[in-house]
Amino acid sequence: MNINTSSLDGVSTIEIARPEKKNALTQAMYQAMAEAIAAASADDAVRALLIIGQPGVFTAGNDLEDFMQRPPLGADSAVGRFMLGLLACDKPVVAAVGGAAVGIGATMLLHCDLVYVSEQARLVLPFVGLGLVPEFASSLLLPLRLGHARAAEKLLLGEPIGGAEAVALGLATALVAAGDLLPHARRMAERFNALPPGAVRDSKRLMRAGSAEAITRAMQAESAIFSQRLRSPEAMEAMQAFLQKRKPDFSRF
Repeated sequence: MNINTSSLDGVSTIEIARPEKKNALTQAMYQAMAEAIAAASADDAVRALLIIGQPGVFTAGNDLEDFMQRPPLGADSAVGRFMLGLLACDKPVVAAVGGAAVGIGATMLLHCDLVYVSEQARLVLPFVGLGLVPEFASSLLLPLRLGHARAAEKLLLGEPIGGAEAVALGLATALVAAGDLLPHARRMAERFNALPPGAVRDSKRLMRAGSAEAITRAMQAESAIFSQRLRSPEAMEAMQAFLQKRKPDFSRF
């Protein structure tokens, strides 16, 4: 399945485990993560969720072959269910990023509560270069956090964000030594065991209430344009070039 799940000491862990493909995500993997989030949300014994990747890679984003064969269109797609499940999760979500976090690997972090990164972390938002548009409300949230000019550099030019920069920009909670990244993230997730769960859930809801409607609108707008752009000649050229291991040629567009 390439998604490992476990529950221990009040923490439900979702591990992306497809290192041979740099943890590239398929629709089946999105479905498994959506189900894991739903199960953790419904389990009173779970006080926090922890999302991790493999040493050196969080996730390379979508598996493009799977993506092109089964384009994820709409909220009822597997990726849509994962996105909405993460957005609706009322328990704290902790992420540990020790390598590449590409596409949705980066945008999902905007919806986590605590994000710990190592120096090896590298967040990349390659949507425009693939002939697409940002997703998961990143077109709203990134300018809000970074300001328009810096967000444009990351979203329009696809400039990568290193671990230290992610912390400085407010995209990550703290920089942690690579060897202690996963233990530290787990320790922080386990701290919620000592806190009143109702107060945690209510506080998280209040923290997000002011932006909830705007995030939903942004996701709907992005999804509509994303679906159109998937069928565009620009997107087809970008994805074919990626699969053929060549540079895309946008000169004729």
